[in-house]
Amino acid sequence: MFEIGDFVIKANNGICRVDGIGHLELSGASKERMYFFLTPLNEVHTKLYVPTDKKDNGLRKVITEEEAWKFINAIPQMEEICITDDKQREQKYKEVIVSCDLKKLIGIIKNMYRRQQKRTALGKKNTSIDEHFFKIAQNNLYTELAFAIGKERADMQGIITQKIEAQKDLK
Repeated sequence: MFEIGDFVIKANNGICRVDGIGHLELSGASKERMYFFLTPLNEVHTKLYVPTDKKDNGLRKVITEEEAWKFINAIPQMEEICITDDKQREQKYKEVIVSCDLKKLIGIIKNMYRRQQKRTALGKKNTSIDEHFFKIAQNNLYTELAFAIGKERADMQGIITQKIEAQKDLK
C-alpha cells in the first residue's frame, strides 16, 4: 500500500504524487471503496482517483536512486524484446508501455532501435508506429530514471550512452 507523499508510476500518466487516500465524495460512488488521490507531476491541475482494492491498479512506486543506477549499469546486458510479427508489434508496444516495466521498456527500445538501423540501411524510413512508441518508451524511461537520480530528463540519453560506451571500452 502507498502512503501520502509517495511518488508512484501510473500507466499513461507517468510519475504521480499520492496526495490522499480516502472515499470519493461523488453521488453514486461507493462509500466503502477507498481511493488513492494522485496528482501527475507533469499535469498539476489533473487529479486521478485509483481504487486501492483493485489488484492490478497500474501503480508502482518510483524506483530509488540506488535501483536507478543499478538499472542504468545493467542496460547493455538487457535483452531486446524481439517482435517478428508486424501485426502484433503495435499491441506488444502498447502492453509494454502500460506495464510500466523499465526492463521491458529497454527491451522494446532496443528492438525499435535495431529495426530503425536495418530500415535506414535499406533506404527506408522508420514506421510511424515505431516512431510513436519509441518516443513514448524513451520518455517514460528517461523521466523515471531522471527523477530517481535527481537529474534532468534531457540529460538521461547522454548518461545512458556514456555508461554503454564505458562498458564497451572494458570489453
